[in-house]
Amino acid sequence: MIRIALLDDQELVRTGLRPLAEHDGDIEVVAEAPDGHTGLSLIRRHRPDVVLMDIRMPRLDGIAATEHIAADPDLGDVRVVVLTTFDEDENVLAAVRAGAAGFLLKDVAPRELRDAIRVVAAGDSLLSPTITTKVLGHLGASLATRVRPEMLDALTDRERDVLAGVGRGASNDEIGASLHISPATARTYVSRLLAKLGARDRAQLVVVSYESGLITPGDAS
Repeated sequence: MIRIALLDDQELVRTGLRPLAEHDGDIEVVAEAPDGHTGLSLIRRHRPDVVLMDIRMPRLDGIAATEHIAADPDLGDVRVVVLTTFDEDENVLAAVRAGAAGFLLKDVAPRELRDAIRVVAAGDSLLSPTITTKVLGHLGASLATRVRPEMLDALTDRERDVLAGVGRGASNDEIGASLHISPATARTYVSRLLAKLGARDRAQLVVVSYESGLITPGDAS
């Protein structure tokens, strides 16, 4: 059973998410909260596998709450998925930097929501190419103003190729096939990238790939 927490300041949203998440019987909502402060207390008590985190909440917003979770060694197994709308896209990048494993648009289809929870609970980052394209593509102009190519100075050409694949939302199998290397080798390169770039997970590598200018929103597919 996958145990999740719902943090959103709108009761209607929480009420709607609960039955959608629990529909198939393998996901259970163990905590709900209308703000980050209350949510953190419940998360420390219940230790859910996944937190669905709204960004804009009173008392403590989703970005700050995510930072607290990522910084707490006792919550090392708790994974955060940010719930976003297009008008909050700028904050999505900040949430990923803070430690979120990925993001979902609030109008996500019910089955996609459940699949996303399962993916994150299994330890993977939520980097659907479709969602990545929508959210980061919507940010095109503002991302262009923050390009920092020096972020890539320590990387080899092959590492840059792998990072570009991660940025497009590709799996290790897909990266391996495109670069004619094995999935295991692709996985090794991803591990090196995490260490070299000081990234927590693949979600943060996606942000680096965009903010370094290695790929642009139009490159994702």
